[in-house]
Amino acid sequence: MGYLIEAVYFLTAVLFVMGLKRMSHPTTARSGIVWAGYGMLLATVVSFMHPQVQANAGNYFLMIVAITIGGTISWYGAKKVAMTAMPQMIAIYNGMGGGAAAAIAAVELLKNYSDKTLEPGSQILLMAVTGALIGAISFSGSVVAFGKLQELKFFKDDAKFRFKGQQRINAAIFFGAVLLGSSIAISHSSNGMLVTLFYLLALGFGAMMALPIGGADMPVVISMFNAFTGLAVALEGYVLGNSAMIIAGIIVGSSGTLLTLMMAKAMNRSVSNVLFSNWATLGSGTVQVVTGSLKPMESQDAAIQMAYATKIIVIPGYGMAVAQAQHKIWEMSKLLIERGTEVKFAIHPVAGRMPGHMNVLLAEAGVPYDLIFDMDEINEEFRTADVALVIGANDVVNPAARNDKSSPIYGMPILNVDHAKNVQVIKRGKGVGFAGIENSLFFAENTRMVYGDAQKVATSLIQGIKDLS
Repeated sequence: MGYLIEAVYFLTAVLFVMGLKRMSHPTTARSGIVWAGYGMLLATVVSFMHPQVQANAGNYFLMIVAITIGGTISWYGAKKVAMTAMPQMIAIYNGMGGGAAAAIAAVELLKNYSDKTLEPGSQILLMAVTGALIGAISFSGSVVAFGKLQELKFFKDDAKFRFKGQQRINAAIFFGAVLLGSSIAISHSSNGMLVTLFYLLALGFGAMMALPIGGADMPVVISMFNAFTGLAVALEGYVLGNSAMIIAGIIVGSSGTLLTLMMAKAMNRSVSNVLFSNWATLGSGTVQVVTGSLKPMESQDAAIQMAYATKIIVIPGYGMAVAQAQHKIWEMSKLLIERGTEVKFAIHPVAGRMPGHMNVLLAEAGVPYDLIFDMDEINEEFRTADVALVIGANDVVNPAARNDKSSPIYGMPILNVDHAKNVQVIKRGKGVGFAGIENSLFFAENTRMVYGDAQKVATSLIQGIKDLS
């Protein structure tokens, strides 16, 4: 039976790796998710045959009930969640994974205290404590990330969670958890009180670490917590002797780490800068004053300008996601293509609230993959574009990232929208972006502001283009 279980776990690992590989391209991403899902199903079913599980066969009913409840909630949530709320759903589900790893560790620590089966300071005890620490941090941090992205009232104001000496206090909490965890691992003193205190410190540190981080940095933080969850699961897999958990955890941990580093690079910031620096205090001095004035444009005039353009580059942002305007934008684009206009879509690595957010929206609307380009592929083409149409994007098109050394986003690679001959910006109002800074693009001489809900504006643009046919 042991060989059969390990063989199935090996097949599970293959499905995970193949699924992850297929997720790297939009045309195969959906099948990659399905493959990985089958791998997880196989791992779950065969785990019922594991000796440790069979030794507690009386818990089968509770296990099935738990799987049924959890599966139903997650299935319903995934079916009903709006695309704009996908990042916070990922955050909370990722937190559940970290919490599960921490709970497994708690069971193992308390069990060892009662039966003393492990030597003090054994490798398994150290692994259990480390996994518990990382999993608990991931859980509480992910809950805070969910609250910030969901814009719950308590989490809205980042500034109220910042105070003098904050990093020292956080460090004290962290090292307190580490010392207590070390004590539990090195001795047999893992009684309920010590374990509880250890978990409270770990949970407190995760929350304290995430609370002051600005909302604009949350995608990076979520990715980091995702990596933490993977590492915690891998460590607890070692504790349980479950190779499927080890493999899955390593895959999640390594991919989450790589994604975190890539996102930080796309913002031209280090991960430590994201975690330990307040966004509002970044920059080298007083932020450059934006000169000029906002120049509104009616949607009918915008439609005329686009209808007679030779080349148009569309830049989607979170505003498009909020308005669910992707279908109307693609309908408009098809009308322009039928008129002989070259239309392309430009995607910034951190556009939206998670990596690939805009790609998913455009794919949902049916935009062909060969019309969607990453920043590095299309940035030089803005100089040849007659119109750059910005839909709800802000910080990723702000020229201050190139020319204002005092700006918080200085050095961040951006889409060169300001190099286009004409820029149209669809925006709901005159507010600043997620980073909380003014966008000099909006005041440029070649920029016109088309105010309104992106879906309603797109509908007006479609009608305007049709009227010219």
